[in-house]
Amino acid sequence: MSYQVLARKWRPRNFSELVGQDHVVKVLGNGLAEGRIHHAFLFTGTRGVGKTTLARILAKSLNCLEGVSAEPCGQCEHCVAIDEGRFVDLLEIDAASRTKVDDTREILDNVQYAPARGRYKVYLIDEVHMLSISSFNALLKTLEEPPDHVKFVLATTDPQKIPVTILSRCLQFNLRRLTPAQISGQIERILAAEDIEFEADAVVLLSRAADGSMRDGLSLLDQALAGGGPLKTQAVREMLGSVEQRHVHGLLEALVEQDPAAAINVVGEVFSLARDLGRLLDDLAEALHRVALIQQLPDYRDDSRDDWDSLVALAARLDPEDVQLFYQIVINGRSDLKLAPSDRTGCEMTVLRLFAFQPQTARSGGGQQQSSDKPRRSSKASSAPAAQARVPSEGRGDAAEPVAEAIVEPTADWPRLLAQLELNGSVKTVASMLGMDQAGPPEFSFSVAADEAFLITDRFREALQQALSARFGSPVRIRISTVAAADLETPAALKRQQQAQAQSQAEQAIADDPLVESMRKRFDAEVIPESIRPLDSRNH
Repeated sequence: MSYQVLARKWRPRNFSELVGQDHVVKVLGNGLAEGRIHHAFLFTGTRGVGKTTLARILAKSLNCLEGVSAEPCGQCEHCVAIDEGRFVDLLEIDAASRTKVDDTREILDNVQYAPARGRYKVYLIDEVHMLSISSFNALLKTLEEPPDHVKFVLATTDPQKIPVTILSRCLQFNLRRLTPAQISGQIERILAAEDIEFEADAVVLLSRAADGSMRDGLSLLDQALAGGGPLKTQAVREMLGSVEQRHVHGLLEALVEQDPAAAINVVGEVFSLARDLGRLLDDLAEALHRVALIQQLPDYRDDSRDDWDSLVALAARLDPEDVQLFYQIVINGRSDLKLAPSDRTGCEMTVLRLFAFQPQTARSGGGQQQSSDKPRRSSKASSAPAAQARVPSEGRGDAAEPVAEAIVEPTADWPRLLAQLELNGSVKTVASMLGMDQAGPPEFSFSVAADEAFLITDRFREALQQALSARFGSPVRIRISTVAAADLETPAALKRQQQAQAQSQAEQAIADDPLVESMRKRFDAEVIPESIRPLDSRNH
């Protein structure tokens, strides 16, 4: 006897066996029990959540010889034929391979005929969003007023591509992604029924890798059992290329301790174990997400994770704003992994980037002073803003001393002053979005666009105030007001203008280049504007 894969062998046969879609089952069950049966249904959701299965169960409920009900017997001739895929009045149509309007017309020509054996003729159109516009138009009238003996069940993973005229004619049910707990529960029931020994951690790994799809989970289970014997955690981890929790926690611990060498050692260990480095970044982003939830939601708790206590301890040692920055760096690094020379190179650079954007106080050992083993800025650069705040003192020749009342031109000098402030990357980025209205000391006044006001946190204010105080050698005060205008003269806006100007000049230089013009004429070449990059003036 040929082997039947678990996803087919354990496909739900009735509504009670369906996992994770109680909200749909309840509505359909009530409608069947009360005889209020719509003529068209639309099931939407990601792959493997039960769209086709739900449609077949609905077809059994409508055609069971015991009568229309939410609990088909599963034993009669019609129920068995539907389960085996040979019921003549259940027409399963793959819209992906029958997209043309002629195919739709052929289907509609047979709608008028009564069912051959059952009570209703059920048309199950899978991946219905693949139909052409002409096919949808041909379907409209019949879908709105079909014969009494016809029911339409449409299934799709992309409802946005379905015309609103079709949507308005259907009862729409959105099937949810399954949680890891729901998938693991079903896998454990199947393993117990199949009399297969298993380790609980192995089931957890499979349920997480399924990513919300029961079919994917059972397919992975089939693969894990292909080697024979019980289901072992280590074998599943090797099959999935998954990363152990200790590696993710090792990276987080290295971030807390400011130990880049330890973080790179973790990446090297994961690489040596032939694990997926992309999965390492995914798991790190997931851990940072959990840490952020712990920090921001006092009542949040997830006892399903066996590393919960460790995450809580790490959350207490990480700054909430740093966690947000780390998460952004990790997900960007994950998306750029395919562009890196190798997965290891891309992963290591992403991890090192986490340390490059650490707060200045963490890099310099506290306070605003850098330790002696750190490179210092040149004396010329560091003294520039201070020099602007000095004026000759009467009766002392060329000697000069700081004058607290010295006023700096706000618009002209703010970008230059910002460049000299000792700020970490995230604070400097936000500061570049400010426009300076009044330059002190002792008071600095800034403006920020209303759309960006949420970035002005207490921590940002404190960091900016400390940096300005350190630069001018005396305590200063800052005021930041919100304005509606989005066209403030800010360092960020100035930089964008300079970049746009440089890009325009580069494109013009390419257009005027004689060699480029010659290649255009000779080879009918075309310049791709996106490929043009202005030269870095430092490399001239």
